[in-house]
Amino acid sequence: MNSKILRGSLCAALACSLLAGCAEEGQTETVDLNAMSFDEIAEKAKEDGEVNSVGMPDTWANWGETWTEIEEKYGIKHTDTDMSSAEEIALFANEANDATKEIGDVGQSFGPVAEEQGVTLPYKTSYWDSVPDWAKDDDGDWIIGYYGTITFITNKNLVEDAPTSWQDVLEGDYTLTIGDVSVATQAQSGLLSADIAFGGDESNIQPGLDFFKTLAEEGRLDMGDTSVARLEKGEIEVAVLWDYNSLGYRSQIMENNPDANFEVSVPSDGAIQSGYCTIINKYTKRPYAAAVAREFILSDEGQINLAKGYARPIRDDVELPEDVKASLLPDDQYTNARFIEDQEAWDKAVADLSSSWQEEVVAYAQ
Repeated sequence: MNSKILRGSLCAALACSLLAGCAEEGQTETVDLNAMSFDEIAEKAKEDGEVNSVGMPDTWANWGETWTEIEEKYGIKHTDTDMSSAEEIALFANEANDATKEIGDVGQSFGPVAEEQGVTLPYKTSYWDSVPDWAKDDDGDWIIGYYGTITFITNKNLVEDAPTSWQDVLEGDYTLTIGDVSVATQAQSGLLSADIAFGGDESNIQPGLDFFKTLAEEGRLDMGDTSVARLEKGEIEVAVLWDYNSLGYRSQIMENNPDANFEVSVPSDGAIQSGYCTIINKYTKRPYAAAVAREFILSDEGQINLAKGYARPIRDDVELPEDVKASLLPDDQYTNARFIEDQEAWDKAVADLSSSWQEEVVAYAQ
């Protein structure tokens, strides 16, 4: 998972503009996928023969099953190179003259960045009308396929009363593992979730910083890796993770150790939700295979595959099998969860977060 964590603020991604500016040379022809029927695209995809992705490894959100089914259905082979969202956009720009990748999966904030850098190839898919307006751009340069929500995962063998709110954590006596807020979007979303719980918002993250400062002063803040290995070893009491990571880690650990006991809950007083969107490389040599991949991801089968990986599908008109539904957290846990409402303010806060986190939290760690 760590290689998939988004790196730092949007400023890091915007640095790609320097690369994109020199990428226009070498682009000789752009395919208009939106002017073609899917049958036409699927036929040409057979000639492409393969699709090479970035940031879409088999173990993340059950991508593995999706790639297997795409190969079985369309004869398209697959490879992935895992990297962060900013790195994906930079790679597309860097390889404009000789592209090696077709499609990537980037954090919600990075979809518009990729579009602005001019490295995306639009394709709406047959499921366009089923995707909410907020989860796509006008032409299909980026489309969110799934989303996650910040959760607590608690080792019940170490903590008797698992927290269900940030207030619970404040009043507890256990250590909270958040990860590296200076670079990891998952950890940053955890900070904003706590911030909301204590009266803050995207334009005012001081309540969140104050909360984590208190934990640091009490020696109850762990800024180390929130990995499944550390959870399995019993090194983490309570961690902050996306719901699909919490549920996936719990399942993986309990397969190996039936005596393990982990509780997963959405903080009732503040939980940020955020999606991931596919971007098709404008410079790809295999645009049709990339389009088929996006089409399948948004199909009923593809959306169900993502739910099997504990992610929340973006399409709400897909009927999930009962066993898949049962593996997810109950809907009532998400009552107070929300998406980022002021992206501009949040981007500004994140741009300054590395220094403010260091000065106002890390400096007080015991």
